[in-house]
Amino acid sequence: MKESARSHTTAYRRPLTGTGLLMSWLAVLAVTPATAQQFNSDNYLSKPAGVATVILTAGQQSTMAMTTFSLLPRWEFTFAAYIYNADKDRSTDDGYSTSLYFKYMLFENAAKTGGIAFKGGTGLEPGYLSSVGLEDAFQTYWVNAPVTLPFLQNRLSWDLMPGASYTLDKGGVAEFGWAFTYSTRVAWYPFSPKLAIVGEVFGGVGEVETIPEYKAGLRYEPDQYATFALTYGHEFNGTAGAGLQIGMMLFTPPFFCISGCHGK
Repeated sequence: MKESARSHTTAYRRPLTGTGLLMSWLAVLAVTPATAQQFNSDNYLSKPAGVATVILTAGQQSTMAMTTFSLLPRWEFTFAAYIYNADKDRSTDDGYSTSLYFKYMLFENAAKTGGIAFKGGTGLEPGYLSSVGLEDAFQTYWVNAPVTLPFLQNRLSWDLMPGASYTLDKGGVAEFGWAFTYSTRVAWYPFSPKLAIVGEVFGGVGEVETIPEYKAGLRYEPDQYATFALTYGHEFNGTAGAGLQIGMMLFTPPFFCISGCHGK
C-alpha cells in the first residue's frame, strides 16, 4: 500500500485536542492529505520531521512492506520490499523486488491541501515490474514529480505524477532503456472526511513500455494514526494487473530525525 499522493480536507477536520508534542503532531496531520497505500500515485506531502510511516499491503499480484522516515524537514526516505506474482497462477510467488527512494516537498499551498514534490530512487513497483521483469534495486533508476490539486472545497483531490525511468542492460532484464512514466489519481470524499472513493490510472511509454492499468477502491481514515484501503486493479488491454488488494498505513509520533524535530 503505498502510497505514496494523499488527499484529505481541512474543511472536514474537527479541531484536535492534546498537549505538547502530540498536539503539534496532530495539528499538522489534520491539515494535510492522507497517504494512499497500495496506489501507484503519490502526492506532494512530506510528513513532519521525526515521523515514521509503516505501510503493509497484501494482494493477488504482490505483497509489500514499506517504511518511510522523515529525517529532515520536507524530506522523506523510503525503503520498500515486494513479493511479486508475475503469472496467472495466484497461488505462487514468482520473485521479489526492492525500492529505495527519497522525496522532497518543493511547495505547499497556504491551506496545506496542495503542492509539488520531487522524488527519485531505484527499484520499481509491481505495476511497472510487469514489463521490465523481476529485478532487484539498482537495475532501474527513476524520478517523478507528484502534484496535488484540491477542488470542491477540498472534497476532491487530484494527483498528477509525471516521471521518467532508465533500466540498465544487465543481460537478464526483460526490457531496458528509457521510459516516460505517468500516474494520476482522484480521491473524492462525498459524505465524510473519513471515507474516500479513489481511482487512478498509470503506465509507461518509451523504450520500456508498461500496459496502462487502473485501480479503484475505497480508503478509510478513522483517525490520525491509521489509514486502510481496499482496491481492485487490472490492465486495460492485458490479462494481468494488481487484482484485489488490502492495505494499511500507520503513523508514529515524531521520535527521531537528523534536524528539524519538534518544529526546531
